[in-house]
Amino acid sequence: MSLFAELRMRTLETAPSPRRRGWDASRAARLALSGGTLFVLLVGANLATPLYPLLAARLGLGALGISVAFASYVVSLIAVLLLAGHWSDHIGRRAALTVAVLLGIAGLAVFASADSLLMLCVGRALHGAAVALATGASAASLRELLPGRPEWASRATLLSSSGGVAFGPVLGGLLAVGSRPTAVPFLACAAALVLLLAPLVLVRARPAIRPAQGVSRSRLLAPRALSLGLGDAQGEFWRAAGAGFLSYAVFGYCLSLAPGYFAATLRVSSLPAVGAIAGLVLAASAAVQLAPRRRRRSPVSVLAAPLGLMLLGAGTLAAALAAQAGAAVVLVTAIVAAGIGQGVAFRALFERFAAAVAPGRHAQAVSTLYVVTYLGSAVPVVGVGALAGVVGIPLASDVFTAACAVAAGTLAAVCWRARPPAGLRRR
Repeated sequence: MSLFAELRMRTLETAPSPRRRGWDASRAARLALSGGTLFVLLVGANLATPLYPLLAARLGLGALGISVAFASYVVSLIAVLLLAGHWSDHIGRRAALTVAVLLGIAGLAVFASADSLLMLCVGRALHGAAVALATGASAASLRELLPGRPEWASRATLLSSSGGVAFGPVLGGLLAVGSRPTAVPFLACAAALVLLLAPLVLVRARPAIRPAQGVSRSRLLAPRALSLGLGDAQGEFWRAAGAGFLSYAVFGYCLSLAPGYFAATLRVSSLPAVGAIAGLVLAASAAVQLAPRRRRRSPVSVLAAPLGLMLLGAGTLAAALAAQAGAAVVLVTAIVAAGIGQGVAFRALFERFAAAVAPGRHAQAVSTLYVVTYLGSAVPVVGVGALAGVVGIPLASDVFTAACAVAAGTLAAVCWRARPPAGLRRR
């Protein structure tokens, strides 16, 4: 089935030629292509993390400008998730990934050549749309390629997403060389995406879902309204959403304003080192979430959510205090602790939420959860940037991390009260 036929939403049976053409790739190659596309796009989305101080100096931006540029990616990602997150079901996984790659190339090119805050925001917004389209298509493709191993598909999706987010800041620092250090990393990533276009176009894809008789294309591609309707799972939803919002607020801070602040207080000039520090929290979180699950619940696993949230709050606050004192070892330790706490808490709460939701509402419920979660990377970060413009980054950082610690402690208390009854813990 040709790529253009997919984009026109024509199934194989209605194509003019019965002969299928293209690259009949192995399952391993398809897995690598599906996961690799999302990985490269997320690497590109986080290349700017160690470069924000350079961009701020070159374009004359303050903390608020950097926050707005960072948040424009998240806002676009959320908007496209809401408007077009289901498109790959109807135009095909390969077609959705191809469109995502094209948007990613455009976003990286605009960001690399940006000479104003507006262009930075446009580049970030294009890349946010690319990641949104690729997220659903990649996850669904991996699940279809591993039908008998859903846990492997979930881990592959997590490895692609968390791995790309964690590796992006490091690679951005490593590639910031030459006379254009704020352009080279993005052009290099755009070149990698260009190389992905050939196999995406050539691979022989499965047909998209055949629309029901009389259903128009516009109706299939129309945005789907978010609704809770979770019944008994509503409490689990809000606890998981609260943990997601809080943890992504911490992630957003670590990927936007914190790198420049930490580099200044620790007197670190190496951009790869700055990127590595920023990516530590995500790497630690990903490592925890990829760890094998225990089938039987132990007393410690039942308390995973409140304990993880307390560690997240304490690590975030300790990182800010260590930055003030210029204590690099303490700072790194605190960041890793915050990442571990987030991974433990979010995995526990997400699994409880997923188990409580009816199978027929699982996809929509998870989408709603991630919309709330991603908002944590936009709203608080812009607020911190605005506050930093008034009182300075050090005080704004202290206020933000203290607020995160209080929120984490409050949510930990809520999760403690909502822990499963003693009879269920022994099962």
